[in-house]
Amino acid sequence: MKRRGETIERVKNRERKQLDTKLIVRRVSVSIVGLLIMWLSPGVNAQDAAPENSANDPYWEIQVAPFALHWNNDSEHKHVYLLGIERSQSEVSSRVAADETLWGVSAFRNSFGQSSAYAYLGYRWNHLFGYPALFFKLTGGLLYGYKKPYENKVPLNYHGFSPGIIPTVGYRLTPSDSVQVGVLGTAGAIFMYSRRF
Repeated sequence: MKRRGETIERVKNRERKQLDTKLIVRRVSVSIVGLLIMWLSPGVNAQDAAPENSANDPYWEIQVAPFALHWNNDSEHKHVYLLGIERSQSEVSSRVAADETLWGVSAFRNSFGQSSAYAYLGYRWNHLFGYPALFFKLTGGLLYGYKKPYENKVPLNYHGFSPGIIPTVGYRLTPSDSVQVGVLGTAGAIFMYSRRF
């Protein structure tokens, strides 16, 4: 009888993993199709989407992330939400070949349902690979969250504080709107929408 119970539990776990895999594939597929549609749509071309920042004026961006994809699904994972604000300016140190310097702060609910935050500095490189609408962003800063019992889910965590580095690729849809995908280390990726003002 005990052996049959173990077999049933294994089947349930296998079915749960298959459903999780199908959900991940569906989310990634929808995201890729959406990005392709936006990229190929005739109303949005690289010239129209180039930033209007010709006077090199500083600007703000608000960021919303309604979705994160985990490389390894865990039954404890919760839906991730993020809201952030970022300041960019074209004044860059001569030691860095970036187009803009930026700083910002994001508040989010982490993968385990805990309130978290990320304060950062970074750089943005515009016109990636010769495409005016494509950019790369690299930020580094202080991450807060991931308290007990999840303190080991991020490296170098000390009482909820840990360093964070996030490389991001973005595509400017219009002079004010962009979509971005940030890589969250070995945990996953986050999909964001930004609005410049």
